[in-house]
Amino acid sequence: MDAGLLILRLVVGLLIAGHGVQKVSFHLGGGGLAGGTEEFRRDGFRGGRLTALAAGAGQIGSGLFLAAGLLTPLAATAAAGVMTVAVTVKRPKGLWVQNDGYEYPLVLVAVPAALALTGPGRWSADQLLGLTPWPLWMSPAAVLAGPGIGLLTRLVLHRPAKAGGGAGRAQAAG
Repeated sequence: MDAGLLILRLVVGLLIAGHGVQKVSFHLGGGGLAGGTEEFRRDGFRGGRLTALAAGAGQIGSGLFLAAGLLTPLAATAAAGVMTVAVTVKRPKGLWVQNDGYEYPLVLVAVPAALALTGPGRWSADQLLGLTPWPLWMSPAAVLAGPGIGLLTRLVLHRPAKAGGGAGRAQAAG
């Protein structure tokens, strides 16, 4: 079981971190911070560079902590939160990824939630540092808080689409 949790943590954590790297740099096919900023503006979010930086940092940090199995419930909360925002962006396109749907971001919400419930396993920084077991309430709190924070972020930062035009570039200057 520990080997399975390690593989799951490494693959999903590093993919989430890589997703964040793309938001703020030219590495891994990213468009640099300007490209990440434009992506958020195009998707109707306020905040420009600050939003791109916060999302990128959240994905990089939570992904690396998840991969290491370090502060796993907190890492899972952050990872599920930022990926919940991605689910809300892609939701209008349907579930399946071939239509740019939310299938993949949904997996990146569900896996951290599952890791918050199962724990990181023996081969983790949490175990090495003697941080496990976590208090019983922490795992369900992480499962609920991550998507909750993501939905709150969407509510606060997303601009409602204007009638007849959606969130265009001129509107997204803020």
